[in-house]
Amino acid sequence: MLIKDWMATTILTVDANTSVMRAGRTMKDNNIRRLPVVSKGKLAGIITDRDLKEASPSSKTEIDLHEMYYLLSEMKVKDVMTDNPIRLNQDDTLEKAALVILNEKISGLVIVDEEDNLVGLLSESDILRGFIHATGIQDGSFQIVMDMSDAGGSVSKLIDVLRQSRARVLSILTSFDDAPSGSKRVSVRVMPYDGEIDSLVKELEAMKEYRIISQGLDELKNLPKRG
Repeated sequence: MLIKDWMATTILTVDANTSVMRAGRTMKDNNIRRLPVVSKGKLAGIITDRDLKEASPSSKTEIDLHEMYYLLSEMKVKDVMTDNPIRLNQDDTLEKAALVILNEKISGLVIVDEEDNLVGLLSESDILRGFIHATGIQDGSFQIVMDMSDAGGSVSKLIDVLRQSRARVLSILTSFDDAPSGSKRVSVRVMPYDGEIDSLVKELEAMKEYRIISQGLDELKNLPKRG
């Protein structure tokens, strides 16, 4: 999956010489958490809601309200922004972006093209959308999780079994850290032929190559929501 297929391309920006107060108003009015900062048409930095909070005088200070507003109106974005923000190219993978965001403990990335022009923003939510789409969970698929030998060709054999049962394979995810030594854990999402999953699971259980860890259909009708 490529970043350019999942990033937001409608981008609000702010000039480096804009006041912090105006930048904060822009973010609040548009319900966004970050603004790329440009100077002379080029990416100069990024400002986040956290930067604005840290720049705002504490409520415990002894300055009055009018003075506080004056300070915020005089303070420029360039004074509080993050210079040279972490960026990735639009042709980088979504998986790479997820790794960068996790390692750097940030919530989003600036995305550029080959000429380093700003072309998009990528958030944690964008990455989750891509992951959900790739797994096929939203299509009402059945998931079967199993351990199998980590020898080459073991997944190809599984695909042959699924194909023979006329199951439609939506995704296959493989990991090693959570599997016994010499094995790999494979999560496969399928749309069984005629919706019949039991016979497919029984067929896999009967084969010594596979040890079924779990299987089932996710309940998506009543997902938890914030109160």
